[in-house]
Amino acid sequence: MTLTLGISPCPNDTFAFHALIHGLATELDVRTELHDVEALNRMAEDGALDVVKVSVAAYGRLRERYALLRSGGAAGYGTGPIVVAAEAREVGGRVAVPGTRTTAALLLRQLGSFETVAMPFDRIEAALLADDVDCGVLIHEGRFTYEQRGLALLQDLGLVWEERTGLPVPLGAIAIRRELGPQTAAQVERAVRASVVYAREHPAASGDYVRRHAQEMDAEVCRRHIELYVNDYTLDLDPAAVERLLHFGVEQSAFPPSSEPVFVT
Repeated sequence: MTLTLGISPCPNDTFAFHALIHGLATELDVRTELHDVEALNRMAEDGALDVVKVSVAAYGRLRERYALLRSGGAAGYGTGPIVVAAEAREVGGRVAVPGTRTTAALLLRQLGSFETVAMPFDRIEAALLADDVDCGVLIHEGRFTYEQRGLALLQDLGLVWEERTGLPVPLGAIAIRRELGPQTAAQVERAVRASVVYAREHPAASGDYVRRHAQEMDAEVCRRHIELYVNDYTLDLDPAAVERLLHFGVEQSAFPPSSEPVFVT
């Protein structure tokens, strides 16, 4: 059986899933699609993919159809989204977010209610410099590039989360369609974990694949991106952190409560 797999073109995903996609650590048969994280969230809402990387916040809308794997996700301390602006100011005005379904957009609610403008994550810095928005929530490599663009850090949303909860920030996770059943889910879990282990043990193996999809990202930024976002939580996502974020989303009326178990059992 061939499974459809959706991941982002970001270095942490292409690095972690390179071995799975190319049959280096597992024989799982997958047809892979690479899309921006918000596009993946929308595709998951439509049930368009069997296995898909989603924002943990977006998963609040997906629980009836998908369960989460413990492997392949993105979480950690010091990894959260940041709020920046063209100059030092209070967070407010029109705030750009990398999609309304993203964990970044949900974490922004820790600071209050704002007028948000959704756009692809890689356009937010330019929108700030063009004065199209007042503030912007950056994810991925934005944590490493905002200073080079002359932008000012206003707030680290991950740090706010960590100080409030004591937990790592659960950014993204791998979701699998529940209807595929526990046997297939267990097979995919093993394959994803094996791929991450292979990537960490053979970091140079995925170099060409990662660079091809990183487009114009600076090599040093790409390296730092992988080192930050591919960590022990990529092997084993923290269930308490995920549950806490989903509870926060329900409190914020971002999505309804659900009795479905979060993780594959």
